[in-house]
Amino acid sequence: MLPGVSIIIPVYNGADYMREAIDSALAQTYENLEVIVINDGSNDGGQTEAVAREYGNRISFYSKENGGVSSALNMGIRKMTGEYFSWLSHDDVYHKEKIEVQIKYLKEHPGTTITYSDFEIIDEISRRIRLKRLKSVPSDQFRYSITVNSLVNGCTFLIPKTCFDTCGFFDESLKIVQDYDMWFRLANSYRIDHIPEVLVKSRYHRDQGTRRLAGMATEEGNDLV
Repeated sequence: MLPGVSIIIPVYNGADYMREAIDSALAQTYENLEVIVINDGSNDGGQTEAVAREYGNRISFYSKENGGVSSALNMGIRKMTGEYFSWLSHDDVYHKEKIEVQIKYLKEHPGTTITYSDFEIIDEISRRIRLKRLKSVPSDQFRYSITVNSLVNGCTFLIPKTCFDTCGFFDESLKIVQDYDMWFRLANSYRIDHIPEVLVKSRYHRDQGTRRLAGMATEEGNDLV
């Protein structure tokens, strides 16, 4: 039987883009998956919840007080029933074969635990801006590579749930670089392989939290390295 995969979508005031994200999760060619949407205390008059409710039992939907992306991801990890975790930001989009390609790679490379991929940048109306083709590096050089190049996208990763038992959950005290903190910890314990295929569309838009909080990102990043 195919291993179960849980796609976790944390969202805060995401009514503008989250339909496209959820649709891309539900359109995966891989069959054994669940989609979990975590509403991180949105204050948009119920718009985010209304969009999620449109999908009925095709997704699992949970609401919580606002605590940041890390806390929403951690809630998703606690709620998930799949063997693998895949993060999808509410404003990003998966290529339809994303999960299938990664599960196939893991089956063909039994020494690998975690995979990530190339991605493309899209704008507010989903037009491609540019491709991000990453250089494949040995797993023992992964941490150095992402520190120097800072190019990986968290939504391209596929991670066994058991890894969180070993390395812990996302650090909720970090608001911007919680993903890099996690990748660093995972790299200390597991083999992480790059798949040279574009599997995710990463949206760049004016309301993005990481753009508004660039100064905090620099400070948190310096603390990590």
